[in-house]
Amino acid sequence: MFPGVRSPLTVAVVLVLLGSLTAASDTAPSAFERVSVQEFLSRHWRRPIAPQGVPPARFSPLEASLAPQSCGTCHPAQVADWRTSHHAKSMGPGVTGQLAELWRTDAESARLCLTCHAPLAEQQPENRAIFDAGLHGQGIVCGACHVREHRHFGPPRRECTAQASAPQASLPHGGVTRTPAFMAAEFCSSCHQFENDGFALNGKLLENTYEEWKASPAASRGLQCQDCHMPDRRHLWRGIHDPAMVRSGVTLNVVTDRPRYRPGDQIEARITLTTTGVGHHFPTYVTPRVVVRAVLVEPGGREAPGSAEERVIARDVSLDLSRELFDTRVSAGSQFVFDYRRRVERTGMGLRVHVTVHPDHFYTRFFESLVASGGGRGKAEIQTALAATRRSTFELYRRDVPLT
Repeated sequence: MFPGVRSPLTVAVVLVLLGSLTAASDTAPSAFERVSVQEFLSRHWRRPIAPQGVPPARFSPLEASLAPQSCGTCHPAQVADWRTSHHAKSMGPGVTGQLAELWRTDAESARLCLTCHAPLAEQQPENRAIFDAGLHGQGIVCGACHVREHRHFGPPRRECTAQASAPQASLPHGGVTRTPAFMAAEFCSSCHQFENDGFALNGKLLENTYEEWKASPAASRGLQCQDCHMPDRRHLWRGIHDPAMVRSGVTLNVVTDRPRYRPGDQIEARITLTTTGVGHHFPTYVTPRVVVRAVLVEPGGREAPGSAEERVIARDVSLDLSRELFDTRVSAGSQFVFDYRRRVERTGMGLRVHVTVHPDHFYTRFFESLVASGGGRGKAEIQTALAATRRSTFELYRRDVPLT
């Protein structure tokens, strides 16, 4: 959910995507297969996703169900992973709190939000004959990616698994149509990439992750989005909110111009943050903020007054999305350099470098503004979401360098 694309309240983007026709390969699609990936995607991601319709007569209620808990009967590991993910929280209080007011003031934008946050036709409140309120509240459910008209789709079979010998029609829910597109980065572009004529600020699309990936070293090495965000096909989709995930993609280096200093000397330190394992800009979206802070510390660990200096890595935009204020993000495989200079006043001093990640920096400010203005019908949910955004901050790195 995101404010301002078509009104003061609109969409953010979150989802996984899909792919092509059938193949047995477990690798990324070849150039030829990518044509069919695009063909498949153009049909598969027409949103809101069309109603599933009447299930085949032989389907049991479990086979016909779109509820994640039903899928978990046979796929417990995948559903357990999904429950921990932001996809399962895509209809959390931050979104539902905004929608409570948005349905009244701008129904078109509310519908637009749901195309990514709750994309099945059965999740759309306006489809009263088929609407499932429970399904609606669970956000991006299994069926959003894997089910169309009660047909099931999935990635190529792993090399270590045997192909079913029974007729497909006799398999649970009619088996699965396997496609290499589940392994392709294109699968993720439907919600993680705005169209060329989509909403932009300062000449840059608000959501441009897929294009950033295409220009990255990761893409040139053949790494797909799924290789990092769905390792071993796990349904985790870890990202900027996960400290271990961020550390796996970003390295910090602190170098001083000499090993030791005497009182009165000036320290010159270069702090370098490198996106060694990130396949897009760091961060890719406008909601997070990363703060690099350097400060001298006294022998007892207290910060030396006046010695702190900060640099911000972010794409900062106004709350109404009318302006880009600055963009200091680091492209994939590039470096952010911070040169720090201060005088060392006494013996026993050290240099401390912090890197702190605020995954929901924009949302914190935005929700604060909504609460301050009254919050509308969804005020209670907005307050819950605000508390969660304040808790999401974490320290990514901390380096202590002795100077004397």
